[in-house]
Amino acid sequence: MTPFTYFRPGDAADAQSRGALPGAKYLGGGTNLVDLMRESVERPQTLVDVTGLSNSIEERPDGSLLIGAAVRNTALAENRAVRMRFPLLARGILAGASAQIRNMATIGGNILQRTRCTYFYDRDGARCNKRSPGQGCDARDGFNRMHAILGASPACVATHPSDMCVALAALGAIVHLQSAQGARVLAITDIHRLPEDHPEIDTVLAPGEMIAAVELPPLPFAVRSTYRKVRDRASYAFGLVSVAAAVDVDDGTIKEVRLALGGVAHKPWRALTAEAALKGKPAGEAVFWAAGEAELSAAQPLSHNAFKIELVKRLITAVLLELTTIPS
Repeated sequence: MTPFTYFRPGDAADAQSRGALPGAKYLGGGTNLVDLMRESVERPQTLVDVTGLSNSIEERPDGSLLIGAAVRNTALAENRAVRMRFPLLARGILAGASAQIRNMATIGGNILQRTRCTYFYDRDGARCNKRSPGQGCDARDGFNRMHAILGASPACVATHPSDMCVALAALGAIVHLQSAQGARVLAITDIHRLPEDHPEIDTVLAPGEMIAAVELPPLPFAVRSTYRKVRDRASYAFGLVSVAAAVDVDDGTIKEVRLALGGVAHKPWRALTAEAALKGKPAGEAVFWAAGEAELSAAQPLSHNAFKIELVKRLITAVLLELTTIPS
């Protein structure tokens, strides 16, 4: 492991100044960054430990929640307001990783985690444009069962691994950022980049910019929401595909709906085409299936992952049927 300096700042301003130094990385729970350091994929010169900053969950009068970036995943999933008003988020978090990792991982770190593509981790045996720009992408012609079918590029077909971020995308979460240049806010769907010609750049964050908090806007119909993940085994496995959904149905008609997909793209994928196909339509299996087909019409499968197209359609249909079927 490359030697590095560890620094624990006393406040956000101190963290931002250290984080802007060349070779600096912010350290949350370390559940991804430390693994990457062990594999010599990441070689930071300085680790800025931000776990002592912004670790509260604030319920606001307008019904929104403001979640500090250092809040642990377990604490967020167990929060009463999250479980009652945004159940898809609690379920998404609980679907990811093991209990031990959820106890360590932070909200900010979860958002900024990097792909789990095996070619990205194989520093000595595989070509990877994300790890070494211009080297090539061995996943394209390799074993690509877990890889992207939407928004990929010739340079990279990796997927974003977070379950929590898929739920946040469906909820329209807003990310609060801070740097020495000031504060700004971005929609969660604008934080991560598609690979295009620069897959080595995962997010739009500037050097030294840090996540301060995540805001969940009021969304009353999110009480009728869920998160479902399909994976090869029931415990501690990254998803083949996943769906986060919330729906508002009035007299059998879909008034409003939120859908996001995981395991299909370089970023959590907000299914805007499917949402548009659903609004104002009668809730029913045929309508749900047609919405899934519309969303997946642009899919470009690889040699081993064409099954994801059918799987996503089935999962969208099953999740929406679950949310719109009134128990007898």
